[in-house]
Amino acid sequence: MGDFFAQFFANKILWAAFSGWVLAQIIKVPLEYALHHNLDWSLLLSSGGMPSSHSALVTGMAVAVGIQEGFNSPLFAIGLVVTVIVIYDALGVRRQAGDHARVLNLMIDELLTGHPLAEKELKEMLGHTPREVIAGVVLGLVTSILVLSVF
Repeated sequence: MGDFFAQFFANKILWAAFSGWVLAQIIKVPLEYALHHNLDWSLLLSSGGMPSSHSALVTGMAVAVGIQEGFNSPLFAIGLVVTVIVIYDALGVRRQAGDHARVLNLMIDELLTGHPLAEKELKEMLGHTPREVIAGVVLGLVTSILVLSVF
């Protein structure tokens, strides 16, 4: 069992991917404060926002696989396909779901002022703008290169 943990924690691709994700989540807090003067620690664990941690995670994974296994390897091809799916989802489906939540919240507020249907509003920040995704992709790319060069 000790060999499993040693191998798991020595996995450069995991370190590269998760480093990008963690950095993206951490960056959200000071960026929110700098732009809106709002110190929101819940951003550390939330989806949506700048930069896209999902994009950073999968880009870091795909680039690290490419560096380690070769950009012509089947593993890189799988990583790239997963990356494209996640980014497409972040830009499309999840963003649209957030837009729908925003409209539904507005409708509930307008129709039932003083008598809300539900105490909890729908989460509106689900997906990402193209700028947030690009920032996540760049962060994942840079992080994976740095992590693999340090290991």
